[in-house]
Amino acid sequence: MERGHRVSFMHMPDVADRIRREGLEFIPIGHADHPKGSLAQSLTALGQMKGLRALRFTIAAVAGTTEMMLRDAPLAIADAGISALLADQMEPAGGTIAEHLGIPFVTVCNALAINREPHVPPPFTPWRPRETWWAHLRNSLGYAASDRLTQPISRVVNRYRRAWNLKALDSPDDSFSPLAQISQQPALFDFPRRRLPAHFHYVGPLRKPLPAAIPFPWERLDGRPLIYASLGTLQNSRFELFRCFAEACRELDAQLVITHGGGLTDAESSRLPGNPLVVAYAPQREVMARARLTLTHAGLNTVLDSLTFGVPLVAVPITYEQPAIAERVRRLGAGEAIPLAGLNAHNLREIIRRVLSTDSYLDNARRVADAIREAGGVGKAADIVIDAIR
Repeated sequence: MERGHRVSFMHMPDVADRIRREGLEFIPIGHADHPKGSLAQSLTALGQMKGLRALRFTIAAVAGTTEMMLRDAPLAIADAGISALLADQMEPAGGTIAEHLGIPFVTVCNALAINREPHVPPPFTPWRPRETWWAHLRNSLGYAASDRLTQPISRVVNRYRRAWNLKALDSPDDSFSPLAQISQQPALFDFPRRRLPAHFHYVGPLRKPLPAAIPFPWERLDGRPLIYASLGTLQNSRFELFRCFAEACRELDAQLVITHGGGLTDAESSRLPGNPLVVAYAPQREVMARARLTLTHAGLNTVLDSLTFGVPLVAVPITYEQPAIAERVRRLGAGEAIPLAGLNAHNLREIIRRVLSTDSYLDNARRVADAIREAGGVGKAADIVIDAIR
């Protein structure tokens, strides 16, 4: 937009207010099957799930969103005079719609890049990349399982592709842009790659400058090393996990700041052990700039924000790609990961102590911060998009 382009965001009515607050034109679609209020109900249900159940629920919800996009977006795009698309890598409808309309599109990897290679494990597993025959076989079976789980989505896409006389998609890779693919990871954060196309670009986190100040009781910070704890926007109602964080930090010479995004009641917040500073919302990046360690579920945004400021992490992955993100943190030496099934306050406390007292975690987190600064960010991404669509 700063370079003179018109930018419109197209999605279900529930996201309208948030998009318009960002200064973007919003085009609502999906009134018939995604009426206002339906997203909140879906996210509330999802927040109570974990593991395979959460994955299956999400796949069904994504299939519904994909159907909405394929059904409603083409006409809305034509009516609005849109000449190019930015498509989330996790939404295969984007590329199919662009092909159907004959307009260029760019793939944006907001999550972990899901481009497939034999030695790279599927992004929903905690597996490490290995150069052995059994690891390649394991990965292949993992991808086959993924394809089976996501059949509800691929069936929707290929039904529309047949109707539009387009070749069926055999793999998620078939839905990615042939012009440009942009990842908000720095290359250092990904597993080693050998088969990415020349038009794949690592640019680092896609962030605006810090927003208008979110109220925060800065005067309550007491000067001790600061530990920042967040479970993102989908898992933030897990009182027992926040309680474990608080119990683990109670005996440490550190101050715990917990932000729960409205997921806890005031009564629950008051029952947390020790004396953590608990807020519904915090200016996350400003707090992280002062932090010594981040406790997280390993959501990609929280992890990248922490590493942007060179802050090491202790990750407790819950679902989706969080185990894979946590493994990347561990592999880089920028933090540690604890499986949710094996979590208790005692072992969490010992791991926090180790990360706080071992210089290598801080050094490695700062190494990732350097890579993020050098990756180019949103400015480089804009250059790539404009060059591609021209």
